[in-house]
Amino acid sequence: MRLNLFLPYLRRPKRDSTREMARPFRKFALNVVPATVFSETGVKVKPGLLRRVLKAIGPTWLSAPVRRLVQAVCMITFVWLFFYVCWPYGMKDYSAAMAHREKIHAETFLIIDPLVSLSTAIAAKAWVWSLLWAVGILTACVLFPRGFCGYLCPLGTLIDLFDWAVGKRVKKFQVTRDGWWVNLKYYLLIATLVCSVFGVLISGFFAAIPVITRGFLFTLAPLQMAWMRGAYQVPPMNVGQFFSIALFIGVLALGFMRPRFWCRYVCPTGAMFSVGNLFRASERKVEDTCIHCNKCVEICPFDAIKADFTTRTADCTLCQTCGGVCPVHAIKFVDRWDDTLLKKEGDRELHEIPMTRRGVLGGLAAGVVAATGVGFLTRTVSAAQTLPIRPPGSVPEDEFLDLCIRCGECFKACPNNVLQPMGFKNGLDSLWTPEAKPNWSGCEPSCNNCGQVCPTGAIRALPIEEKRVVRMGLAEINTKTCLPHAGKEACQLCVDECTAAGYNAIEFERVGTEMEPDGTPVEGSGFMAPVMVADKCVGCGLCQTRCHGVNFKTRHVLEESAIIVHAGEGKEDRMMHGSYVQLRIAREQAKKKKSVETKFEAE
Repeated sequence: MRLNLFLPYLRRPKRDSTREMARPFRKFALNVVPATVFSETGVKVKPGLLRRVLKAIGPTWLSAPVRRLVQAVCMITFVWLFFYVCWPYGMKDYSAAMAHREKIHAETFLIIDPLVSLSTAIAAKAWVWSLLWAVGILTACVLFPRGFCGYLCPLGTLIDLFDWAVGKRVKKFQVTRDGWWVNLKYYLLIATLVCSVFGVLISGFFAAIPVITRGFLFTLAPLQMAWMRGAYQVPPMNVGQFFSIALFIGVLALGFMRPRFWCRYVCPTGAMFSVGNLFRASERKVEDTCIHCNKCVEICPFDAIKADFTTRTADCTLCQTCGGVCPVHAIKFVDRWDDTLLKKEGDRELHEIPMTRRGVLGGLAAGVVAATGVGFLTRTVSAAQTLPIRPPGSVPEDEFLDLCIRCGECFKACPNNVLQPMGFKNGLDSLWTPEAKPNWSGCEPSCNNCGQVCPTGAIRALPIEEKRVVRMGLAEINTKTCLPHAGKEACQLCVDECTAAGYNAIEFERVGTEMEPDGTPVEGSGFMAPVMVADKCVGCGLCQTRCHGVNFKTRHVLEESAIIVHAGEGKEDRMMHGSYVQLRIAREQAKKKKSVETKFEAE
């Protein structure tokens, strides 16, 4: 088994060379592509057009063009999924708009991040459907150890771009390869999993794909919204969002210390793949023809080559960049049991820094402290706060906090920014989780995008028929401030909005009717005032949006909306499983039965 996908260093071939594995492909290509594209390797070695172009792009493109091409495709795909597929506009039916574009699942990269799935399943103590994808990517990495890091991860590609454009120009903060931070990613992985055991999910802070998804969400998505829909559509940012942006910039800024510092030493997702490397079937090998030129060490993006030029198998991503710069073709990528003509290990002094018992215990302790601290702080802060209005189809709150990885995908797919990230008001456990903001906008009746893009099931993927009957909360009318109820003027904004949405959860009743001395009502006196039909209200917030936008923001006749959606027990539907349609039918039947029983008792 040979996996030599790199472009070998150009040199004059030996007469007895056995390395021309691509000879049939080259012969075929010469009949199709002009010969100038290919290099000359006869008496005079001359690079062809292809090599010259790749060299102009960069040395790693020349060394491992296959890897760089796969990276580019994955990065473009991630950007396409985020900015195009998750853009909910384009049709009147918002769910149809995204479904029309979703040729690939919008959350694809999130569900193949194994740390996301594993930590979520442990925290929720339940099966998470994306675990199957995690198993799949880990299985694929048996052949390509840490192949996710070397080929697929868009965060790694973005870090490469930052290091190329900015990081390499600043040498002031660079550190050595053998500091205490070498095994930091393993300790961070331990802390993350320990937190999950205690029901606190922190993988969203550190897992690779949530980091880049949230980074794009808070930095680039507002620019897209302002450009394509208008700056007035961009909601104000909170402290939590600025904190997330600082973390994202910090991940990139680590490149000032060493290229790909995050990927080499910090990323817990990479640490999980490193652990998976124990089951690798393929491996980087060095033959005894090695001349100790050090080129492989200098170009390796993951610090996976020891001082004696052999391999740190836990760190190697099989990117094969080193193979392309070896002038004597001493590097090969074969099965791990291949031991032919190998270079002797340990012929140079090694300065390897192993994982220590103190570091492991420190990771365990950090996980315990973080879990208990976050839990205590959350309980203390949340006690004095109102419950957030969660997206339709959200599971019960405790399970929701265990399943939500704070990736922000639901915000991007939500039209009109109904869903917005929470800040610190309800504690760290709720940071960056989605909350509906009816003062900003209401939940669109034709949209179920948030559940479709959720990678862990914190928001259930409901058909539109189910989503339309889910109660997010209950709208309540403040009769002291509502204009008709207060006897100030006629107003039916909330009624019109609810009727247009098809919910018909607000009806009229006449209030403030003046009476004649004989007790007959004065014709035309009083106002038709809105009254909630609680059984029909789903808490979409469209009524609150309208009242707030017109009576508060535009006319300034109210200090706040006179109709406000509240969440809480008895006001929202939060189920792990089951049909919301059947739940509503059962609720209506129970109400009718109770009404009949009450009438029977009265008679």
